[in-house]
Amino acid sequence: MGKSKSKGAKFAAVKKIISKKTIQKYKEDVLDPRKKDTEKEKLGRNVPQVSSALFFSYNMALGPPYRVIVDTNFINFSIQNKLDLEKGMMDCLYAKCTPCITDCVMAELEKLGQKYRVALRIAKDPRFQRLACTHKGTYADDCIVERITQHLISSRANERGCLHKCYIVATCDRDLKRRIRKVPGVPIMYITQHRYSIERLPEATIGGVAKLYKLMYDSRSDNYNCSTTVVITKHFLRV
Repeated sequence: MGKSKSKGAKFAAVKKIISKKTIQKYKEDVLDPRKKDTEKEKLGRNVPQVSSALFFSYNMALGPPYRVIVDTNFINFSIQNKLDLEKGMMDCLYAKCTPCITDCVMAELEKLGQKYRVALRIAKDPRFQRLACTHKGTYADDCIVERITQHLISSRANERGCLHKCYIVATCDRDLKRRIRKVPGVPIMYITQHRYSIERLPEATIGGVAKLYKLMYDSRSDNYNCSTTVVITKHFLRV
């Protein structure tokens, strides 16, 4: 076989020189700050809808009777810590609580088999509220996050004419907690020291909103205590 001829450098090859007109046109089209970008103006504004019941990150629409969405592992950990769901929630929140079981949680408990038969029997309690799921699959975490991000209308919302989130989520899963914390106004219930505790709901840790309003008046006199009001307002915003 013959040797292939290698292509050498072109004779008298010269690089292209950018003309002054090209530089001037580039400055006018790209680098001119006074020129408006028409493409950005055509795009619509994507502003997420915020519930009118939120005061910053505090959900003012949440009140007794509380509705608590229960995760799969929360029922199992409650059995291990010998805690009754409804009684433990009432001891934590000092109010009536209704545990809510979604179809996804029920399907996950059925898939786990004979080991979780006690948890499945507890989930089928007629006192608990069943929430129907319309999506595909049985992954409970996505179902719960999607449900709490929706703006639900309840009887209280119809009276006030506002939209609000009306659920507390009970879970011990770290990943699910991390996802719920990104949604403002949704408290999280978890198990610590063999009892239920809650975060992002300040009045529950003190023992009710009524005690907070009693602090607004000085115990020694009937005069209105402004300094206490400031402390209470800061406490409500710390969620």
